[in-house]
Amino acid sequence: MIINKETLELHSNIFTKNFIRDFLKTESASGTLLIIFSIIAIILSNSELSSYYYMVKNSNITINIGNFSISETTHEWINDGLMSIFFFVIGLELKREMINGQLSSVSKVLLPGLAAIGGMAIPALIYYYINYAEPLAISGWAIPTATDIAFSLAVLSVLGNRIPVSLKIFLLSLAIIDDLGAVLVIALYYTEVISYIHLLYAFITFILLMILNYFNIRIISIYIFAGIFLWYFILHSGIHTTIAGVILASTIPFKIGKKNFSPLRYLESKIHPWSAFVILPLFAFFNSDINLDLVSISTLSNTVPLGIMLGLVLGKPIGISAITYMAVKFNLCNLPSSITIYDIIGVSFLCGIGFTMSLFIDTLAFEPVNDMVNFGQQYSKSGIFFGSIVSGIIGYIILKIRIRKDV
Repeated sequence: MIINKETLELHSNIFTKNFIRDFLKTESASGTLLIIFSIIAIILSNSELSSYYYMVKNSNITINIGNFSISETTHEWINDGLMSIFFFVIGLELKREMINGQLSSVSKVLLPGLAAIGGMAIPALIYYYINYAEPLAISGWAIPTATDIAFSLAVLSVLGNRIPVSLKIFLLSLAIIDDLGAVLVIALYYTEVISYIHLLYAFITFILLMILNYFNIRIISIYIFAGIFLWYFILHSGIHTTIAGVILASTIPFKIGKKNFSPLRYLESKIHPWSAFVILPLFAFFNSDINLDLVSISTLSNTVPLGIMLGLVLGKPIGISAITYMAVKFNLCNLPSSITIYDIIGVSFLCGIGFTMSLFIDTLAFEPVNDMVNFGQQYSKSGIFFGSIVSGIIGYIILKIRIRKDV
C-alpha cells in the first residue's frame, strides 16, 4: 500500500477530530472523579481516621538503585513525580495543538491567548491589591490565576450536547495556554536556590533529546529513559520538576511516518487516561485536606483566602470577558462560530474553577516553614474551594440560561 501526502493528511484530520472528542469525554469524567476524591479527603482529614490519612501522606518512600537514591514522602512523590507526568501530557497537548490544532496559527491562538493573559493578570492584580500589606502573603499571587481543565469541562458536559463544540474547544485552548502560563510562573517565580551543575546536566540531556528529535528517532523508550534523567537533574537543580515534563514533551516527534505512526499522539492517547483517572485524583486526594474547623465567614475575610476567592470569582471572568470583548471590538480577532460574548462570559466563570492547579501552586507558594506560612496554606485552601465552587455555579447558571433561550 502506497501512503501519499493526501492519505496522511486525511488520517491526520480524522485522528484529530476523534481525539478531541475522546479528550473532552475523558476530561469531563475526570472532573467528576476529582470531586469524589476531594470529598473523601476532606472527610478523612476531619474524622477520627485523620491520623491514618496523614500517616500515609507523610510516610517516606525511598528508591535505591546502587549509589542512586531518592527519598520523598508520598505527598512529595505525587507533587514532584506524578504531577511531572501530568505536565508532560499538558506539554504533548500544547505541542499537538500548535502543530496541527487549535493553536496552529496566529489567528487561532490570538483570541484564547489574549483571553488567557487577561484571565491570569486580573486575578493576580486583585490578590496583590488585597494582600500588598502582608509580605508573607504576597507569594500566593499566582494561586487564583489557574484554571482546572477537567472541572471546567465537567461542568460543560453536564449541560449536554446543546453547548457548541466550538465553545468547548475555546475553553480547552484557553486552559492549555493558561497551564503553560502556570509552568512559566513556577519556573520563574517559585524557584529560590538553583544548582547550576544540575541545571547544566539537564540542559545537556535536553540537547541530546533535541538531536534525537532532529534525526526523527521514533523509539519512544529512548525518550522516556532520557526523560527520567532530565527529571532527576531538574529535581536537584532547584527548579520544580513539572518543567521537566513540559521540556520532555517538546522533544517528542509529532510527524506521522510511513506506518501512520506519530510518537507524540501515541503517548498522548496512552498516558492521558492515566493522567485523568489516576494522577489527578491522587493529587486531589492528598492535597484537599482542608481543616473544616478553620472554615467560617471570619476565615474567608482573611486577606489570603479573600484574595484567592475574589481573584477566581471576579478576576477570571473580568479578565477573560473584557479582553475578549476588546479584541473582537477592535477587529483583532473573531469569535468562533456559534459563539457569542454571552457564551464567553459563561465560560470565563468556569475558568474561575482553579481547584487542582490552584492547589498545586498553593503548595509552592506557602511551604510549611513557619506558623504564618502554615496559616497561609491552610486558609488559602478554603479560598480555593469556595472560589472554585461559586465560579462553577455562576458559570453553569449563565450557560444554562443560554441553552433555554435557544430552545
